[in-house]
Amino acid sequence: MKRKIGEVVMMAWIAGLALGLAHTCTAEEKPLVPGEGTNAAAADQEEADRPTASADLAFMSQYIWRGYALSKDSLVVQPSLTAGYKGFSLNVWGNLDTDCYQGACKGDSKWNETDLTFGYDTSFGILGVEAGFIYYALDGADDWKEFYLSLGLDTLLAPTLTVYREVSKNQGWYVLLGISHSFELPGDMTLDLAGSVSYWGSDNDNMVEYNSDLSRTAQRFSGPHDGLVSWA
Repeated sequence: MKRKIGEVVMMAWIAGLALGLAHTCTAEEKPLVPGEGTNAAAADQEEADRPTASADLAFMSQYIWRGYALSKDSLVVQPSLTAGYKGFSLNVWGNLDTDCYQGACKGDSKWNETDLTFGYDTSFGILGVEAGFIYYALDGADDWKEFYLSLGLDTLLAPTLTVYREVSKNQGWYVLLGISHSFELPGDMTLDLAGSVSYWGSDNDNMVEYNSDLSRTAQRFSGPHDGLVSWA
């Protein structure tokens, strides 16, 4: 079943990429002509009311999710397809590990994850709000189901707080606090800096505390989990 999902995702991604390229090659901007009764605000609103679609393809040296290294010494390929309309969005994302190092797939190329995300975002002044649901279809592991809520401020350092709630077998809370800032550089270039820290509170026995000798305890994990600093 999951192999079929991965194949469908690849076909959808290719179709979405072709559609995006076709749109890029044929779309033309219509100049505003005085006397036509059209203004910039109306044009922007009309553009915002149109459905959107985008496709991306990323090549990564490693797949790291919430501090966990899910690949090793491998090129990972991550296609993504997103459709949006009036604040609603649907995203399909996948991960292809070209040299799997865990379990029966060791040494093989393996499509091992397909994520479906449905979300809605809006804003109230400087406050941005996004909420949605994520389904993680995982190969060789229990699938995950998460709801999330994100609040962000359009101000200095652009602080964003996102809360995830896993509602299936691996129930728990994951809270992520992030900041970012973009610096203008000469030659129409920018330097983008970002950082984040997280907290994980487990409500299940799959994620527990470990002793210094790496032996498991019976205490469920609860506390700071991972951090990230990035620049581009």
